[in-house]
Amino acid sequence: MPGRRPDAEARTTPIARKLRREATFPERLLWSRLRRGALSVEVRGQVPVGPYVVDFYVPAARLVIEVDGRSHDGRGASDREREEALHAMGLRVVRVSNDAVLGDVDAVLVYLAAALAP
Repeated sequence: MPGRRPDAEARTTPIARKLRREATFPERLLWSRLRRGALSVEVRGQVPVGPYVVDFYVPAARLVIEVDGRSHDGRGASDREREEALHAMGLRVVRVSNDAVLGDVDAVLVYLAAALAP
């Protein structure tokens, strides 16, 4: 994983495990489709990346997929800082909302497939 430091990974791995166990319904819904190959590429869920844990990671495309719910309301500056740090590690970040996943998961998958295109 780019930018990963052993000390950061040691701190974030237990958090990633907890987040996998306690995923939100929209995260679980999207993950159920991603893990069955909906994007035709390997996708990993709740992955430590440096000091962060990202919702989903597509290694072949160096793409981070974040599913944002209401907990992100008012966290714009923090989310931007995190996104800038991920960009500095050479990663692209795509955000989708909980509402989009719940409203039409197939449309979200089409959007994500387009994000994978070069």
